[in-house]
Amino acid sequence: MTAKKPRKKGSKAKLRDFLTANVGVILDSKALSEVAGTSEWGRRVRELRNEEGMNIVTHNDRSDLKPGQYMVINLKPLPAFERGISKETRAFVLDRNGFTCQMCGAAAGEPHPYDAGRKTRLHLGHTVDKSMGGTDDPSNLRAICSVCNEGASNLTLSRPQAIKLLAQIRRAPSGDQLEVLKWILQKFPEQAKKLLKE
Repeated sequence: MTAKKPRKKGSKAKLRDFLTANVGVILDSKALSEVAGTSEWGRRVRELRNEEGMNIVTHNDRSDLKPGQYMVINLKPLPAFERGISKETRAFVLDRNGFTCQMCGAAAGEPHPYDAGRKTRLHLGHTVDKSMGGTDDPSNLRAICSVCNEGASNLTLSRPQAIKLLAQIRRAPSGDQLEVLKWILQKFPEQAKKLLKE
């Protein structure tokens, strides 16, 4: 019987070992690329985060990180339900919610209103948390930004009703009211044209 040669480690395994050994350390894309030994290192990092639940953050998640920097917060894996929602469901919920956080109203990709040092990154949150019996059904999911998500553990906030929103808009200064109008016209251009014709 011949001895088996040890298998070479793949790029994902190399990255997993490197990230695990450097919890809490800010790592840059150059170091991760060198460790992985492949141009596909970014995809492998996403797989470790999304499929295996490694708690890897970037500048989209934390304002103290710069573009191209990564950090493993801890070795506790993210819950599987945060990773198990299909791409189709995610796309549906984000589109339904207008690619805006349903708690603070921040829009995806824009500077965050409560943390100007970071761009708004949207996640899916549960209206009724999984730990309280909530499901992954789209009716129980909402878009929520990483800033609100950090402080939203097990909160069950309902979406504001139109009457409350209108009351807030009526009390707002005219400049803010115009901003709301501009956003509505951009969000619903076809409906706005029809209303203006009537």
